[in-house]
Amino acid sequence: MSLKGDVCVVTGACGFLGKRLVRLLLEEENMAEIRLMDKHIQPQLLHSLEDCRGDTKLSVFEGDIRDGDFLKKICRGASIVFHIASIIDVNDSVEYSEIYGVNVKGTQLLLEACIQENVVSFIYTSTVEVMGPNLKGEPIVNGNEDTVYDSSLKFNYSKTKREAEQRTLQAHSEVLQNGGRLATCTLRPMYIYGEGCRFLLGHMGDAIRNKDVLFRMSLPEARVNPVYVGNVAMAHLQAARSLKDPQKRNVVGGKFYFISDDTPHVSYSDFNHVMMSPLGFIIQEKLMLPLRLFYVVCFLLEVLCMMLRPFVRITPPLNRQLLTMLNTPFSFSYQKAKRDLGYIPRYTWEEARKHTIEWLASQLPKERERIRAK
Repeated sequence: MSLKGDVCVVTGACGFLGKRLVRLLLEEENMAEIRLMDKHIQPQLLHSLEDCRGDTKLSVFEGDIRDGDFLKKICRGASIVFHIASIIDVNDSVEYSEIYGVNVKGTQLLLEACIQENVVSFIYTSTVEVMGPNLKGEPIVNGNEDTVYDSSLKFNYSKTKREAEQRTLQAHSEVLQNGGRLATCTLRPMYIYGEGCRFLLGHMGDAIRNKDVLFRMSLPEARVNPVYVGNVAMAHLQAARSLKDPQKRNVVGGKFYFISDDTPHVSYSDFNHVMMSPLGFIIQEKLMLPLRLFYVVCFLLEVLCMMLRPFVRITPPLNRQLLTMLNTPFSFSYQKAKRDLGYIPRYTWEEARKHTIEWLASQLPKERERIRAK
């Protein structure tokens, strides 16, 4: 099912995934208009898309996801919304009111704008972290959408993303102002990597400061399955095509899907090494501390930061929940997305790795210079 002639909105259009999705839509679909929504839109983004824009109109909307009137304006006349914008915070460094306002209230306001402005399809970008891992560190290996798991979450990020996901799915089949029905679905990507991934860049910077030695924060057996950004963008396109297809709309609508690809299952730390070893980086053989002692240190840091919070907000670089996430086997299959959405990873593991390493290699001199200058 083609999206030819449709008008779509992409929130978070300047982000890591948002930019990739916009380019894919321009390359694959002859859409009437793509509306780029973000807090700030860099002029260079529009310039970078000129080579594939074709006849599609690109419109820029700068504003706050918490502004209901603004959201109604960007949804007016649109048929599809890709809601990618959110605050990603794995250290709990952002105030709860801020992250809740953007991730939950922003999503609710956007859903309401879709209903008022007769938008028929809504795709929400969730995360595997709405599933866990839980505080006990219970593993999941090659799980799926039917996997039963005690998802007791501590991070404000994962809790707000889960609530936003729930609100999205509950809005499926809501009656629009014109009498039609809204169809929604959510995608739960694994850890997303690729060109532009700020987490990979951050790990590379840490390793440069550590004499080109990557820190080991994950046990080798704590395997996860990261997913390439180009494949996540493809899953979003397939979700939109499915929601537009009258035969698939009721199958896909109101459902969530895990999005992974054929990236080998490996620990987070070993994945960093796979990407950066061709650039001359090595990795520590063992954790800096035994895992149990690591938890004790994190607990003491959390207590200290909590005691200081009335006077100053300090966020420890590592906490117990993040340590649990880094050291819990947690992987999921994409077979349901393949069956229902027709999702097939566009990029092989070899291609994804090659593109990512080339990007990291292009960033390495800048990172070395930046760190030397400090």
